[in-house]
Amino acid sequence: MLQPLKPALEFTFIALQAVVVAFLLLHDWVPLGRLNNLGAIRVEDTLLRSVFVTLLPGAPAALGLFFSVRYLGRPYPDWLEMLLWITYGIFLLGMLRAWWIPYLVYPDKERAARYQAIFAGTHSFLPKRNGMAPDTLHTLFHLVTVSTVFLLFLRDRIMASGSAWH
Repeated sequence: MLQPLKPALEFTFIALQAVVVAFLLLHDWVPLGRLNNLGAIRVEDTLLRSVFVTLLPGAPAALGLFFSVRYLGRPYPDWLEMLLWITYGIFLLGMLRAWWIPYLVYPDKERAARYQAIFAGTHSFLPKRNGMAPDTLHTLFHLVTVSTVFLLFLRDRIMASGSAWH
């Protein structure tokens, strides 16, 4: 039953990683209508800071994607497993700290003020809480990231069972 799903799962895993990399490398640089506010980002952040916050998460995610494609259908070397788990683990912790804890649990007035500035005019379908609402683009990115971690876990379980991913 699982055998025919394995190529689809691997393709989906690679595609999700590609979406994560595209988001990380492009969302602060390419105009996306109401999904981002590049003018506000440029006012709030220096060019150097923008480059830094693009490359810091984007480089390890891009490396993980590149080598995931290179080892397509095969067990990953331990270093790649570690790179993926550490990278996506940090992404999950960052999402919680930067977005979901201030939004749902513990207000952060400074973060809320910054987000109100840099995400002014962007689309959000969630109601405002604690002075902020995660914008649609970041909410979709968070869903894709969580899905990527789920498929990484599933891939690990399939490989650990001794069954080839393909």
